[in-house]
Amino acid sequence: MASFTLHGIPVSRGIAIGRAHLLAPAALDVKHYLIAEEQVEAEVQRLQAAIATVHKELQTLWSALPKDSPAELGAFIDVHALILSDPMIVDVPLDIIRSRHYNAEWALVTQIDELSAQFEEIDDPYLRERKADIQQVGERVLKVLTGTATTLPKIDGDELAVRMIVVAHDISPADMLQFRDRAFGGFVTDVGGQNSHTAIVARSLDIPAAVGMFNASDLIAQDDWLIIDGDAGVVIVDPTPVVLEQYRERQARQLRERKKLSKLKKTPAITKDGVEISLCANIELPEDCAAAMEAGSSGIGLFRSEFLFMGRTGNVDKLPSEDEQFEAYRKAVTMMKGRPVTIRTLDIGADKPLDAAEQTALNPALGLRAIRYCLAEPQIFLIQLRAILRASAFGPVKLLIPMLAHAFEIEQTLSMISQAKAQLREANKKFDDAIPIGAMIEIPAAALALPLFIKRMDFLSIGTNDLIQYTLAIDRVDHEVAHLYNPLHPAVLYLVSSIIAAGARERIPVSVCGEMAGDVKLTRLLLGMGLREFSMHPTQLLPVKNEILNSDLTILGMQTRKILRTVEPAAIAEAVTQLGQL
Repeated sequence: MASFTLHGIPVSRGIAIGRAHLLAPAALDVKHYLIAEEQVEAEVQRLQAAIATVHKELQTLWSALPKDSPAELGAFIDVHALILSDPMIVDVPLDIIRSRHYNAEWALVTQIDELSAQFEEIDDPYLRERKADIQQVGERVLKVLTGTATTLPKIDGDELAVRMIVVAHDISPADMLQFRDRAFGGFVTDVGGQNSHTAIVARSLDIPAAVGMFNASDLIAQDDWLIIDGDAGVVIVDPTPVVLEQYRERQARQLRERKKLSKLKKTPAITKDGVEISLCANIELPEDCAAAMEAGSSGIGLFRSEFLFMGRTGNVDKLPSEDEQFEAYRKAVTMMKGRPVTIRTLDIGADKPLDAAEQTALNPALGLRAIRYCLAEPQIFLIQLRAILRASAFGPVKLLIPMLAHAFEIEQTLSMISQAKAQLREANKKFDDAIPIGAMIEIPAAALALPLFIKRMDFLSIGTNDLIQYTLAIDRVDHEVAHLYNPLHPAVLYLVSSIIAAGARERIPVSVCGEMAGDVKLTRLLLGMGLREFSMHPTQLLPVKNEILNSDLTILGMQTRKILRTVEPAAIAEAVTQLGQL
């Protein structure tokens, strides 16, 4: 068979070489037939029994989690258990069986398809890809109903030298638990993006992966030799001996480099000319703090609190209570042992509705999002503010507000924080009255009207993902314009550098918490702009630290100023690769 190459989305660094193991395709294509009236209750009971079986499976998986498992795996099992208890999954298919006389599989798939369509309309890439949760829960129930199963082969003895690369249309987190005891080297999936389960778990396990490969599971045959280039999002099928040897050498070199990096965990991030840089971690769940501490982070630069609200779609009354949120925030604060934890308030809204029955806005990226949503739903906002404030009694907490653009939004937000503080005083609840309050700068209007924010806020955090999206007027989840998403566009560089410079002038701390912060190719550029605080996924901390340790800010500052005067894209890209060289 001739060698060929597939191109997808790079989500996890590194190179994997091994044999393909194809997982069975999705079980959502099932038989559809009508049942007789006298069979309805028996069919209802059959579906209920399958759901109960999957509940037990998830409980077993949870209790069997090894202590060193990534926090993401346990969290995703929790989310699946929540979904499996939701009336939209449990009760509606039963109603379909009773009213339409569908067989159990057909009824379940009908409802899964309906919910998936609602999630497809969500603009936010992270929450949009959570439709995979619903589909994977449905698939797990279907496998019980149909008697199929997802299994991986046992590999013994000398075969351990051959790493297994799992190829699938999609992979559920629960299925990933099987991989820990196998000679497992990487993932290749047809679907998924930067924020899909496969991507998140691959990064947390630090395993090479390539997702969004479209028809990889059709084109790759069982036991094909595969190379995954996780940095490029490329999969080479049946590579030639020459290519295989080249990648083996690259893989060995990367392993040596990683071993060197692991020795930097306790080394302070100080540049060659003696300037200390703060390296923080981005997290979705309190349990992620363990990975942040292990990587030697200075603190949590971004706690994305919306993950606590996941699995609650369909009923606003099911949102996490003040006490539930408080416990999650307190856990993160105590796990960080005195290091600061920056908690971003709910970044949710018209593009990611809490209630599945809500209408999606015509242009949700520009709609009732983030702080706009919170100010429109003051009770939801006050509950979260009180929970965050209560957690501040247990260690240093910073409060971060997303998507601010107007002075009146800042004033209303500060007023609500004061109201939350007054409510806690009345209830005799402790909190840090001097909690720092910061703004996410992710809208061009905010970047261009920075004095409004510097005057009122204690710190700023640049959300480069949305700032790039809004500056370049592209939807970053739209594949047709994805090639236009460019962090090195001169307009983006101008905005980012001007925010950092203004913060330095006014002596207000500025951090970057978007993807730019964790991209080692951009570390020296951001240092040259004057950035002194980065926040990124924990697995990116050590490579970025290595760049910092080998950087001289005096040289970088001069070279970066020249780049910022350049407008030609090719010249900018070339100059960035040369940064730090004399």
